[in-house]
Amino acid sequence: MKKQNWKKMLVTSLILAAAFCAGRIAAHIDNRVPSNGTLTRATADGNWGLSFPEEGQPPVANASMDELARFDTYYAQDTEEKRIYLTFDCGYENGNTPLILDALKKHKAPATFFVVGNFVSTSGDLIKRMVDEGHTVGNHTYSHPDMSKISTQETFSKELSQVEDLYKEITGTEMTKYYRPPQGKYNEANLQMAKDMGYKTFFWSLAYVDWYQDKQPSKEEAFEKLLGRIHPGAIVLLHNTSSTNGQILDELLGKWEDMGYTFHPLEELWAGS
Repeated sequence: MKKQNWKKMLVTSLILAAAFCAGRIAAHIDNRVPSNGTLTRATADGNWGLSFPEEGQPPVANASMDELARFDTYYAQDTEEKRIYLTFDCGYENGNTPLILDALKKHKAPATFFVVGNFVSTSGDLIKRMVDEGHTVGNHTYSHPDMSKISTQETFSKELSQVEDLYKEITGTEMTKYYRPPQGKYNEANLQMAKDMGYKTFFWSLAYVDWYQDKQPSKEEAFEKLLGRIHPGAIVLLHNTSSTNGQILDELLGKWEDMGYTFHPLEELWAGS
């Protein structure tokens, strides 16, 4: 029986991992900057999208901060202070998360880890370490679906509450109500559903293509994107599955510090501190 359960968990993990990686393709398509520097999508529904018309400056998003604020939703902070808000999306564990946690600890950098059900189920020790080292664990849904296709509060709530239950089983505490839409797909109805559950929703203002396991970016490619596009008030999205991220994060955090940036928890976005 134990062997059968192990095989079942392995198959489930592989399926969810494939779905998670496939979802990243859709999530980041709109992050590619068109040659004319303009957005290809400009609605409050659909895929989260960004363009970067000027290096070192905040990107232009397909929904404004004011539009999103109605739903307790954020993608960056409107500030001139060199603040960075680090976030990691965790679809499954492949050995890179400990390296990421080591780098964060060294630099005393708080982060939020948005986890799916598979990660919580299989990586309880890492969840505990995140909490013990002062990080926040956020909700990335149980099965990483396209939430914009969910039309009922009941179904929407189930995707989040299942992760909450798993988290409480492991830590004995309630999960912080931070939510990141899988694949960056959303609509205003979804954002309202999350708000009605007491959640704050977080998109991002800086990410790069780090999710292909068989085509990881080089250190130089990563630094080009992550150093060139960093900006005051950035919410940075990285993936815990990226071996490049695991290898460069210590150096990356040091380079951002050399540029005058400091690292802050997400609650400071609305706490005003």
